Amino acid sequence: MKIDVLTLFPEMFHGVFSSSIMKKAADKEKVSFRAVNFRDYADGKHKVVDDYPYGGGAGMVLKPQPLFDAVEALKEEAETAPRIILMCPQGERYTQKKAEELAREEHLIFLCGHYEGYDERVRTHLVTDEISIGDYVLTGGELGAMVVADSIVRLLPGVLGNDDSAVQDSFSSGLLEHPHYTRPADFRGMKVPDVLTSGNHRHIDEWRREQSLKRTWERRPDLFDHYPLTEEEKQLIDSWKMKNTT
Repeated sequence: MKIDVLTLFPEMFHGVFSSSIMKKAADKEKVSFRAVNFRDYADGKHKVVDDYPYGGGAGMVLKPQPLFDAVEALKEEAETAPRIILMCPQGERYTQKKAEELAREEHLIFLCGHYEGYDERVRTHLVTDEISIGDYVLTGGELGAMVVADSIVRLLPGVLGNDDSAVQDSFSSGLLEHPHYTRPADFRGMKVPDVLTSGNHRHIDEWRREQSLKRTWERRPDLFDHYPLTEEEKQLIDSWKMKNTT
């Protein structure tokens, strides 16, 4: 996979792309990263990338020309048609399902804005996707692009030490993940559940499934709106509801 980021602050990505899983993925040649300053594509001696909004109003708006020219230059180098992703608070709410969809692409281009926003022609004629990582406003799209890129790269085959790790993560199954424990079995009187040290893998799998279900019910019951519960799972949830009301 190839990931290009168009930003006014490429230095923000140096540490992210050269650390942890992102670095390991690049070292394994599973992905290549590039942060490009789209100011370099601006017309004129002063390389201005923003201007006042038509109709008046607060703030400055990113001009279409630098972004169009930057994307077109990257596309000329591309072997396949890239997905062009605009990071903005008006975009589609980002989910694990979207991460899995984007992880199947060969080339992604992220557009990270600043100032008041983008010229609308960027939104309507240049990008393929608009993504928001939550209902809040950041100074720019860089942090959001880092979040999205990390969530995608870890899904690429061979990036994690165990490919099952990504499959078993919270949200990948539709439910939150079960609790985890490691040594020691008894830490300051806080003990690991007996089932996890029993060696009975069928019982361990059942416990993990039940804990995943219970944690989702307690913390994110809205996830059940898109998760097909079995009759057994419905009965378990009903039993927890009964305990809460007694």
